[in-house]
Amino acid sequence: MKVSAAQPFQIIYSLYQHEYLGYIFESFIVHLDDNGKLTYQHQNISSKNAREFSKGLDDRDFELIELMDSMSQDAILKHFSKKVMKPNEFFAKVYKKDKGDELLQEQIEAYMEKRRAIVMDKLSGKMVFEMGNDGEPTWRKLEVQPRRASIQFHFMRGEDSTNYYPTLSYDGKRIELPNPSAYLVCKYPAWLVLNGKLYGFDVPVDGKKLLPFLGKKSVVIPKNLEETYYNRFVAPLIASFDNVEVKGFEIAKHDYTPHPLLTLSELPPVSNKTTPKLFDGDESSGQSDDESGKIIFDLSFKYGKHRFRGDSPGPVSVKLEKHDNDYIFHRIVRNIEDEKKYAQTLTKLGLPLRGGFRTAVEKAQAFSWLNENRINLLDLGFEVSQPENRDKKYFVGKAVIELDVKESIDWFDIHAKIFFGEYEISFKELRKLILKRKVEFKLPNGEIAIIPEAWLVKFGDLFALSETHGKNEKPVLKKHHITLLKELQESNLAKVHMSEKLRNLDTFDGVKDYPLPENFHGTLRRYQKAGYNWLMFLNEYRLGGCLADDMGLGKTVQTLAMLQSEKERGNAGTSLLIMPTSLVYNWEMEAAKFTPDLKILSYTGTHRNKDISKFEKYDLILTSYGITRLDIDHLQNFLFNYVILDESQVIKNPTSNIAKAVLKLKSRHRLTLTGTPLENTTMDLWSQMTFINPGLLGGQKFFKDEYLVPIEKKGDEGKTKKLNAIIKPFILRRLKAQVATDLPEKVENIYYTDMTPEQAERYEEVKAHYRHKILDLIEKEGINNSRFTLLEGLTKLRQLSNHPKMIDPTYKGDSGKLNDVSHMIENAIIEGHKLLIFSQFVKHLGIIKEQLIASKIPFAYMDGSSTDRKEQVAMFNKDKKVKVFLISIKAGGLGLNLTEADYVFILDPWWNPAVEAQAVDRAHRIGQKKKVFTYKFITRNSVEEKILTLQKHKMKLSENLITTEES
Repeated sequence: MKVSAAQPFQIIYSLYQHEYLGYIFESFIVHLDDNGKLTYQHQNISSKNAREFSKGLDDRDFELIELMDSMSQDAILKHFSKKVMKPNEFFAKVYKKDKGDELLQEQIEAYMEKRRAIVMDKLSGKMVFEMGNDGEPTWRKLEVQPRRASIQFHFMRGEDSTNYYPTLSYDGKRIELPNPSAYLVCKYPAWLVLNGKLYGFDVPVDGKKLLPFLGKKSVVIPKNLEETYYNRFVAPLIASFDNVEVKGFEIAKHDYTPHPLLTLSELPPVSNKTTPKLFDGDESSGQSDDESGKIIFDLSFKYGKHRFRGDSPGPVSVKLEKHDNDYIFHRIVRNIEDEKKYAQTLTKLGLPLRGGFRTAVEKAQAFSWLNENRINLLDLGFEVSQPENRDKKYFVGKAVIELDVKESIDWFDIHAKIFFGEYEISFKELRKLILKRKVEFKLPNGEIAIIPEAWLVKFGDLFALSETHGKNEKPVLKKHHITLLKELQESNLAKVHMSEKLRNLDTFDGVKDYPLPENFHGTLRRYQKAGYNWLMFLNEYRLGGCLADDMGLGKTVQTLAMLQSEKERGNAGTSLLIMPTSLVYNWEMEAAKFTPDLKILSYTGTHRNKDISKFEKYDLILTSYGITRLDIDHLQNFLFNYVILDESQVIKNPTSNIAKAVLKLKSRHRLTLTGTPLENTTMDLWSQMTFINPGLLGGQKFFKDEYLVPIEKKGDEGKTKKLNAIIKPFILRRLKAQVATDLPEKVENIYYTDMTPEQAERYEEVKAHYRHKILDLIEKEGINNSRFTLLEGLTKLRQLSNHPKMIDPTYKGDSGKLNDVSHMIENAIIEGHKLLIFSQFVKHLGIIKEQLIASKIPFAYMDGSSTDRKEQVAMFNKDKKVKVFLISIKAGGLGLNLTEADYVFILDPWWNPAVEAQAVDRAHRIGQKKKVFTYKFITRNSVEEKILTLQKHKMKLSENLITTEES
């Protein structure tokens, strides 16, 4: 019967027992008569209509209504059933006798109990009733007691059994049990209905402990079950209640201060490796060892003689002790706050514990942490122990490493004292272990020592990069590792003795002013003189170097000055200078101009004399990379004074034949010259640094793991800075903007062009074709076998971005880029400029060539097959009518001096920005008097835009690793 919200009403809560869900409350609105008494006119109230009666409800009522809604049949069905079905069907299926879903029953029970407990806490002061069998919500009133009842448990041990019973009281008056009308509405915490009253308890009571006593006075435990019962039931109950009354046994209450205990143990091994031995007479135990295993740290606490794990529940723990026929329950109140503080202390010390008591740590890291914090742990009261029943016992004492490094003539001598407790370990043996990635070994007393991870981090480079010398295998470090030693010294990890000049190499402060050779015919600019001084300093200390000045700043003349000085100082010997073939003539001309006193042999051509014994008559041998690769079996037998690589980026790929060949050459000194020490990847640096200072950056795998992957894949700034610091002393780089202040400005432009409609259509067709082809190929043969097709597709898309005619000679349409380039050429010529036009593709140059011929524009031309390079360069530089020079970027990107040009067109971008920069610097170099304008042509909505993005990434990588010398 509907109740009007405009009439007087009262909200009440009615309790009934559901067949499957247990006791449930429902909320009702009951109409009040004129005297304010409840009538039989009532209706259900839910969240849907509660607002209608809001004037008679408080916040707690709204909360109770929402809770009761969530406990309704419909709510249970919606929450637990994925299928659409009626409540009766659902409950009949879930609770079917012997065939029901017991797991789901448990889940529903937990769901209901959780909400029942919340409901009971909110009923105080509300009108509560028992529902009649006819569904009348106000059948019998229940009084929710405003205060909580108390409970005490009693255990009376006799000769044959133990009697167990509770006593309940409210306001000092005993509540009598058993009582057949009593029942539990909620099991945890227990809420008891008795004689029309609803009782909660002052401490949380598990209803299961009360349930037996609703129908009987006590529970009897026979003698033969008492020990099991005492352990499983009585001990937890004594922990939960501090007022348990006993007779026939004892409860001892203790108040201890917790003492933290940190126990370490090993995870079970999964491999069958034996622990290596370092000491004479040491016999392997055959104990298997998992090198990648972990150490488990467990935090527990001692309270007197009792020990508790950090995760054992509750603020009170009870231990049962039996003496003959007597029992003592030790009730220990634990100091949970102190335990938490100890766990937090370990976290602050770098050992965070899962769940506050346990963690697993890599072996090396675990013992590194122990070694660093051993004193702290003792001072803070921690006891560190290992299980007594384990065969394998670890060394947990102090491990010490002391290093004293002294400079000698050719290297640094490493003097080390390494102790694990009382036992000394040699640097040589420890290095062998670390290089084999072993972290543990056996001490003479049988304990297993673990090399601390902190040592691997702090001294890892020293172990990896040091070498052994002589019969005694004395540990030494080559002189080019000065940065590593400075880091160790600055971090107070080693005492290092080295000359002040060598110490200041990376800041340029240690480089003195060396006199120029008398027969050097020329004048060096200030920065060139500084470069010459640096080369002479490296010479003095037998260190290799990379002169990486910007293109056009005179690396050639600085090198020639150094070689002339070598000759005049009587350092007899022949030097070898290797370069791209196109640069041999340029070096001959420069040497004739600046160092005519040097005797030079051009070791080139198919008819060259391979008798290397004749090299001794010359000061300098000029040859190419190609000939070096072909003749390495002869060349490697000659001891050169210097081996110098010009445009050393040629050896950037360490797996290439030329990179392998130059490493076989023998010399007293090594030097590289390049304007682009890093073109594609940090591995470019490894290859060139390994040539000039073998071992500087470790082996290729070490370098890849230690630097390449962290820097390029993970963006690790710390590794970038460290690598920069290592190579900085051996790379001298100055930019034109820094030193050639009289050099005119270079203005760089990106000129975006649009494809013609017909060109765009062709582009999309080819892109779609290769997309499907590559995806099919990857699915069938994998990505590694699809790389050639991928490269083929990219190349065709690059060509289409320029002109469709490059892949289809029958194409008759236009190209957006060709139209724009032609227009720009005509304008530049009209304004009196000279142009260098570079392309990756000879076909593209051919298309431009046809356009120039058709327009009757004179031009010079050079590609890889050109045999008249000198004539073409001379024609462009001297003939005022020749305004355009078409150049293949690979053929003309190096060694040309074309300062007559003031406009540079890059027709198509290359993956490597350094290659383009080399091309531009054919014009923008010393000797240029005019402002140089560069235009890079990029076709919109094409692969060229992707190339541009990649170029920016590579330029950023180079800037971060190769710093310029500001001094």
